[in-house]
Amino acid sequence: MRSIFLILFVVAGLLTSCDKSPQPINYGEEECHFCRMGIVDATHAAQIVTEKGRNYKFDATECMINFLRTEMEEDKMLHVLSANLKDPGTLINVYDATFIISENIPSPMGAFLSALNSKEAAIALQQENGGELYTWEEVKKVIANQRH
Repeated sequence: MRSIFLILFVVAGLLTSCDKSPQPINYGEEECHFCRMGIVDATHAAQIVTEKGRNYKFDATECMINFLRTEMEEDKMLHVLSANLKDPGTLINVYDATFIISENIPSPMGAFLSALNSKEAAIALQQENGGELYTWEEVKKVIANQRH
């Protein structure tokens, strides 16, 4: 009987350790993997999940960009996600997102960078707040050149 429980425990451990999906961000409890600040802003948080299932959470997309630039190769990532500014707490695929840098929309690390799930939403936000729109590849270059 003990061996059955041991087998079930090992199998359960293996199944949970192989989870390669994004994990919920516990706002106010977790810290940014890059800058170590607390993750409190559900409109700017970001997350990476590696091919091996390791989760990295960030307080801002700019921290995730700097992490990718200095610490890890992006092609080893299974998920690269940013919070949707218009739907706080919802993470969106950065490759499908449109990014806006607008000094009228602050972000936690001062890059004024936000992600939106559609170009239409980004254009509407740009008309209200000014700023420039970018794709993921473009915004990575802009943030790399800012170097805080």
